[in-house]
Amino acid sequence: MKKPSAAKRILVFLALLVLIGGIATWGALHISKAATTAVAPKADLPTTRVKRGRVTISVAARGELQGGNSETLVAPMAGVDTLTITKLREPGELVAAGDTVVEFDTTQQDYNLREAQADQAEAEQQVIQAQATRDSTQEETQQAYRQTQSDLKLAELEVRRNPLLPAIVARQNDLAVEAAKNRLHQAEQDLINKKANADAGIAIQDAALNKAKVTVTSNQKMIESMTLKAKSGGYVNILPNTFSAGIIFWGMQLLPFQLGDTARPGMAVAQIPDMKNWEVSANVGELDRGHLSQGQKVNVTVVALAGKSFAGHVKSIGGTAGNPWDRHFETRIALDQPGPELRPGMTSNLVITVETLDNVTWVPSQALFDSDGRNFVYLETPHGFMPHDVTLVRRSESQAVLKGINEGEVVAMSNPDAQNKSATQQQGAMNALQK
Repeated sequence: MKKPSAAKRILVFLALLVLIGGIATWGALHISKAATTAVAPKADLPTTRVKRGRVTISVAARGELQGGNSETLVAPMAGVDTLTITKLREPGELVAAGDTVVEFDTTQQDYNLREAQADQAEAEQQVIQAQATRDSTQEETQQAYRQTQSDLKLAELEVRRNPLLPAIVARQNDLAVEAAKNRLHQAEQDLINKKANADAGIAIQDAALNKAKVTVTSNQKMIESMTLKAKSGGYVNILPNTFSAGIIFWGMQLLPFQLGDTARPGMAVAQIPDMKNWEVSANVGELDRGHLSQGQKVNVTVVALAGKSFAGHVKSIGGTAGNPWDRHFETRIALDQPGPELRPGMTSNLVITVETLDNVTWVPSQALFDSDGRNFVYLETPHGFMPHDVTLVRRSESQAVLKGINEGEVVAMSNPDAQNKSATQQQGAMNALQK
C-alpha cells in the first residue's frame, strides 16, 4: 500500500482547520443571537413586580393665585397716545373701596379744560348779547307798530270828514287810509320776522353754549377718569408693563408698572382681587387635558404657606395655547374655603384627582413602552426579558393601569436592548484600550 503524499496530508489538514473555524463562527453567531433576545443579567437591569390594588389617577400642575372676580384698573381713553403714571400704590398694599390706586399726569387735560371753560364763558356772553339785541330790536319794532296803528286811526278820522270836503281832498284822505293800512301790515310782518330772526340768533348762541358746556363736562370727566380708584377693598396687584418692554419674546421677564412709567390707553395697570373668591390659574399639559373636566376635586398647596393645603375644584378649562412643541391649556381652579393669609401672585402646586380605580393591576409608568401603536412591557421569562403586549387602561405621570399581565410578574424598568447595546459598546471600548 502506498503512503499518502505530503501534499495530500497538507490539504486534509487545511480542510480540518476550515471545518473547525466554521463551527466556531456558527457558535459565536448563535451566542450573539441569544444575547439579543435574552438581555443582560437581572442584577444589571432595574426591575419591578406587577402590583394589584387601588390606583388614583391624578394630574399635577403649578399655577399662580389670583382673585376670582378681580377688578381690573385700565388706563382711560384720554385723547392722547401715552399716559404717564404720577401716583401708584405698592404691590400687595391693602386698599378700601374708593381709595386711589393709580393717577396719571393730567397737564394736557387741565389745559384743555381751561380752554373749554373760557369758550363756555364767551358763549354765555354771546347769549346775553343776543338776548339784549333781540329785546332792543323787539322794542323798536313794537314802537313802529304802535306808530302805524296811530297813523291809521288818524287817517280814518280824516275820512269821516270827506262828505264836508271837496272831492279831491276826500280822495287824498282815502289814499292816506290805504297807505296807513299798508304800513300797519308791514309793521306787523316786521315784528314777526325780527322776532323770529332774534330767536334764531339766540338759539345759535345757546347751541354754542351747550357745546362749550359739553366740552367742559367731557374734560372734567376725562380728568376724573385719569384717577383710578378701587371699587372694592382688597390687595393691590400691579400688572406687568408690556408697553415699555419694546419687542417681547418667549420667556422674557416683564417688570410691573412703576412710578413714572407710561401706558397706552386701554392697558390694564393693576388688579384688585376679590378676597372672598380665590382662584388658581395654571397651565396643564396637552397630554393631561383628556383627564380633566369641570368639577373635579383639586388639592392646592401654596409654596409660601408650608404645611397648609386648600381644597378646590376645576372651575373652567380654556383653549389651547403655546408653541406646537409645548401645547398647554389654561385651567382655573376655584378654592372652596380660602384663607385670609392668601395673597395675589403666590405660587401654588395643584394635584387634580381624576379617577380612582380599585383592584387593578399596575406598574410604574416607566415600565410601559410603546412602538408602532402597540403597548408592551419587557416581561421576565426563562430566556430573559421578552416583549409582552398589554392593554393600557389608564396612565398618569407615575402609574400605568394594564390588562393582559398578572400580579407578581417581574418586568423591566428600562429597555433591555438599549442597555445591552450600551454594555456592548462599553466592552468594545475597553477591548480597544487594552490593545
